[in-house]
Amino acid sequence: MADYGQTDIKYLAGVGPKKAEILNKEVDVFSVEDLLYYFPYKYIDRSRIFFIHEIDGNMPYIQLKGRITEFETIGEGRNKRLVGRFTDGTGYIDLVWFQGGRFITDKYKINMPYIVFGKPTLFGQKFNIAHPDIDPYIDEKARQMGLMPYYNTTETMKRHYLNSKAIQKIVASAFSASVNHITETLPEKVIQEARLMDLKSAIRNVHFPETVVLLRDAQLRLKFEELFYIQLNILKYTSERKAKLKGFVFTKVGDYLNSFYENNLPFELTGAQKRIIKEIRQDMATGEQMNRLLQGDVGSGKTLVALMLMLIAIDNGFQACIMAPTEILATQHYNTIMEFLDGLDVSVELLTGSTKKKDRERIHSNLLTNDLKILIGTHALIEDTVQFANLGLVVIDEQHRFGVAQRAKLWSKNINPPHMLVMTATPIPRTLAMTVYGDLDVSVIDELPPGRKPIHTIHQYDKKRGALYQSMRKQLEEGRQIYIVYPLIEESEKLDLKNLEEGYEHICEVFPEYTVCKVHGKLKPKDKEAEMQRFVRNEAQIMVATTVIEVGVNVPNASVMVIESAQRFGLSQLHQLRGRVGRGADQSYCILVTPYELSAETRKRIDIMVESNDGFEIAEADLKLRGPGDLEGTQQSGIPFNLRIANLVKDSEILKYAREVAQNVLDDDPQLEKPDNLILRRQLKKLGGNRYNWGLIS
Repeated sequence: MADYGQTDIKYLAGVGPKKAEILNKEVDVFSVEDLLYYFPYKYIDRSRIFFIHEIDGNMPYIQLKGRITEFETIGEGRNKRLVGRFTDGTGYIDLVWFQGGRFITDKYKINMPYIVFGKPTLFGQKFNIAHPDIDPYIDEKARQMGLMPYYNTTETMKRHYLNSKAIQKIVASAFSASVNHITETLPEKVIQEARLMDLKSAIRNVHFPETVVLLRDAQLRLKFEELFYIQLNILKYTSERKAKLKGFVFTKVGDYLNSFYENNLPFELTGAQKRIIKEIRQDMATGEQMNRLLQGDVGSGKTLVALMLMLIAIDNGFQACIMAPTEILATQHYNTIMEFLDGLDVSVELLTGSTKKKDRERIHSNLLTNDLKILIGTHALIEDTVQFANLGLVVIDEQHRFGVAQRAKLWSKNINPPHMLVMTATPIPRTLAMTVYGDLDVSVIDELPPGRKPIHTIHQYDKKRGALYQSMRKQLEEGRQIYIVYPLIEESEKLDLKNLEEGYEHICEVFPEYTVCKVHGKLKPKDKEAEMQRFVRNEAQIMVATTVIEVGVNVPNASVMVIESAQRFGLSQLHQLRGRVGRGADQSYCILVTPYELSAETRKRIDIMVESNDGFEIAEADLKLRGPGDLEGTQQSGIPFNLRIANLVKDSEILKYAREVAQNVLDDDPQLEKPDNLILRRQLKKLGGNRYNWGLIS
């Protein structure tokens, strides 16, 4: 779109400085190009005119042709509304306005022919359309036919007369002013190969589609381009990183791993664990720096895999470290690994914010002499004072909780960057992994260790507390422990904390013979840690908590997870919480407590949880139900860039194809130096400084 695309929207007909300021603030539209890439969110077919006698309660938006016979103001105060009686000769319908009455009666005249557009709803025995679109009726040929675009608008925009129709007019003005300035953004070869519409036609047809077929072709072109550039950037970055960064070569398996395998391995490795250790050993022997994502449900044995790989690093003269997001999780890793290594001569230390100065100094000193082989800790590991003699492998747990800058600091702890293994218990659907973790090789542990029983999930209505408490008491009498989790979100924080406090007091009354502890994010870290530890040591048998326990605490004796108001949690979060139990050999239970009244979508979520224990199945379902924007565990917002038209769920096939085409382009021209590909370099540079935060994709 060359330079014209960067023209400030305030210079467009119908905009001006005031409206431009609102568009800047509300929807990030600053330039003509921003406006042309502000796509409609839906289209409604305006080609058919209905008769009033055809209307029923299940109709979507419809169009009617007729006359207003009278206006009447009804009600007082907040219930005051203007009603226009509208007829087409086959019946009557009320047009209703709750504000702007005087403007409406001045604008629309009695007995003039109008086209009315809106959604009919049944109120009492009568149909009405609230705040309809009304246009003067022109003869059939002159009237706009076909698909009408609808644009997202905010309340502030509507207050300043920037509704969907106004946006449509401004977009039309922007398009006619820039139509001769729109330049192609994909090479001819890619357009031909993918059979795409040209950019000018795509922008015209996405805003002003003449037919459904042209609209689909326009959307395909724009979605493909958006996903293609994301994949091209990821793939180019990955191949450059591999070419530039040399990795340490781990060629041998020595005494440390062998003696662990022969003497300390607590159980036979699953087929999945064996496969992944083999994959990673191959990675670490190539001379390239490894960057791998290890996915596996809670309790699938990721820590054991990580430990065996760390022992290979030590066998090759290197050190290893594990970085975890919280002190509880770091301590848990430390305890687990110390237990695994019992009797073996491997020095392991824990470094967190609460490590005493004297211990810290000893750790620093032993790291530099290579006497300390494995260091486990929180982000305290990335401090400049922590220097290794020869760091060869970095394991990062629950990666989404660390920023890129924090991980990059670990890279700089040796002459060459150490091998990087990223572990997550948040199952990431393939399309999302391909985009958010596009430069990482992905391994999946898809088997549970032997002896683990699947968790039994039950849906219980909150009116049946008697039965719930009875089954909880049975578990407590058998010596088990129980989690009770309450939702806590910022918007309703005070009320949520009140519910938790009341729930805590109620549980203390129902189970007076047991000790109940309480954990939530508002507690001081020291107090939170103390309460958690009481539960870990079985000094408290019931823990009432918010989702702060979602990742971390490992209490094999806890066999029941009760989730209050389960309808307020996303699927992935419910699955993460469920993973806190089922860590011992006993049968574990997850009880989802909800009211009777549930929306169809919420009921579907609860049913999926009851039916499936498979994290990947649940993550795919979550992605379909909620979209990538809400997915737990992937930068919270889901994706580190704003997709303007593509959707990672619905457009997964386009994504896969776009990646394939991007890979073909790079195979043929890795540096994008051929004349045909200069357009790609230009676009990547432009996007890099614009909408996408490429730095997060790593």
